[in-house]
Amino acid sequence: MTLALTDPHARSAEACLVALDTAPEGLTAGEAASRLARHGPNRLPQAQSRGPLVRFLAQFNNVLIYVLIGAALVTGALQHWVDTGVILAVVLANAVIGFVQEGKAEAAMAAIRGMLAPRAAVLRDGQRVTVDGADLVPGDLVLLEAGDKVPADLRVLEARGLAAQEAILTGESVPVEKTVEPVAAAAPLGDRQSMLWSGTLITQGTARGLVVATADATEIGRIGGLLAGVEQLTTPLVAQMDHFARWLSFLILLASGLLLVYGYFVGHRDFSEMFMAVVGVAVAAIPEGLPAVMTITLAIGVQAMAQRHAIVRRLPAIETIGSVSVICTDKTGTLTRNEMVVAAAETPEGAFEIAGKGYAPEGAVTPAGDLARLARAAFLCNDAALHCRDGHWMVEGDPMEGALLAFAGKVGGGDVARRLDAIPFDSRHRFMAVLTEGSEGRVTHVKGAPERVLRMCAGIALQDWHERAAAVPRRRLRHLHLCHRQGAFSGAGADYGDEHPGSA
Repeated sequence: MTLALTDPHARSAEACLVALDTAPEGLTAGEAASRLARHGPNRLPQAQSRGPLVRFLAQFNNVLIYVLIGAALVTGALQHWVDTGVILAVVLANAVIGFVQEGKAEAAMAAIRGMLAPRAAVLRDGQRVTVDGADLVPGDLVLLEAGDKVPADLRVLEARGLAAQEAILTGESVPVEKTVEPVAAAAPLGDRQSMLWSGTLITQGTARGLVVATADATEIGRIGGLLAGVEQLTTPLVAQMDHFARWLSFLILLASGLLLVYGYFVGHRDFSEMFMAVVGVAVAAIPEGLPAVMTITLAIGVQAMAQRHAIVRRLPAIETIGSVSVICTDKTGTLTRNEMVVAAAETPEGAFEIAGKGYAPEGAVTPAGDLARLARAAFLCNDAALHCRDGHWMVEGDPMEGALLAFAGKVGGGDVARRLDAIPFDSRHRFMAVLTEGSEGRVTHVKGAPERVLRMCAGIALQDWHERAAAVPRRRLRHLHLCHRQGAFSGAGADYGDEHPGSA
């Protein structure tokens, strides 16, 4: 019997455990092996694809290409080697460009198979063990912490300050908080806070989850199945070219036949002489330059799209994309890049604008000012990391913390300091605090929700900062407060005394 839950997000955690026949200490090794044999490995199925030879030969499957090949054979028979070489070069160039481009697109689409976690920590026989991600089965209890990739679709059983980055499924650029409580059965994917989805990333907190779907039964697996089942449609340009090539070929053959009949029967010309003349006329009528011009034009369009990180699987599709006049999407749909950037900052000295794109630590601050303390707090009160790969800056961790690291790099606040202690961010207290020791001695840095951080501060013009915070939403910016003080942090309700606040 196959174990499956159609609405685990709407059921209580206890009901899900009962439905999948899982004990609180997890499955036994024998039961896990039995379910693995029944459900198969937690691995996305390999989409059926054409081999390199078939893909290359498919580039010649075009009526106009057939005509060109026929023209090459005829010109070769007439020993017009220059014309033969030019025609064959055009045909071969068209095939090579199409083959290379389609190969790149196939590789990019196949990358979805690598989204599943390679290893997972589970409870088996009441003991925590690490297993291969492919060995997970419905009913397994998975243990997760910040930085882990979710190995299968999970129903959350326990959550402590849990948040997950779900941009690959929902396009939501910020981490989503997760809870144990069930949600409405009709809730859309992005609102199912009681679920963790395969391929997403845990950005904070810890969790225990129940595997409810594996392999192609997961949401990411369903997307892979949709990609594998995409129907190949004929683009308008290809349809027009096929129609044009058929009529052109028919008219050329008809005119050639009539000319041959007229010359032989009416003009009483020698048949062999007349036949060679008709062949020359037919070859001259074939527009062998048309496929070359079309291929070069489409290749330029594909190259321009590739520079903007858009994948075009087949050359003729670029014409279809160019014909699009309306794109319908929601505010965080597939156009979301899942990147954040610090665009503005305010300190007691004034307001500043920060230039730059993405996570690259490059950008000017306007007007020039001293943001070193704010940047130092952004750098030290942070758990993310930035890496430059192939000239592109990427973040490992929370996108918001990545934006703060990039801001610190622009300002020059990336001081080296040893972290002594930390209070991780939690949705209940809505701030993060770290105690560091460096050249300035022991310093506590805090970042969090404006109203929460301001409640910790004393000795500053709170009304002024509340007014500044109220003005931020009108600029459509997300607001974050940072502050620091000399000495150790004494608790969530501590009175800081002589803090130095700032916001970004």
